[in-house]
Amino acid sequence: MTVKELSAALSLTEFTLPAPDAPVTGGYAGDLLSWVMGRASAGDCWITIMSNQNVAAVALMADVACVILSEGVTPDEALLSRAKEQEVNLLGSDKGTFALAAAVHDLL
Repeated sequence: MTVKELSAALSLTEFTLPAPDAPVTGGYAGDLLSWVMGRASAGDCWITIMSNQNVAAVALMADVACVILSEGVTPDEALLSRAKEQEVNLLGSDKGTFALAAAVHDLL
């Protein structure tokens, strides 16, 4: 499944989508950035409520396919700018983290 297909299936908000065809091969939910860096896998869909610019850096380091901000969180200006600059797929959802993770799991 691609990021674009995942976005459509879950009716996600697309904040930035520079690589819509990136394959999503798994998922990870977490908010402690150092924890995510060490545990998320390349190709994962990372679900978080963190919305500062460090999210883009961690997404790049972990090589995730996309980041989904859950719980209705929106990116702050610094994150949005950094995600565009570094070509990070950044999406959003009003769903809670648990429900969103379950939905991603069911799709993969």
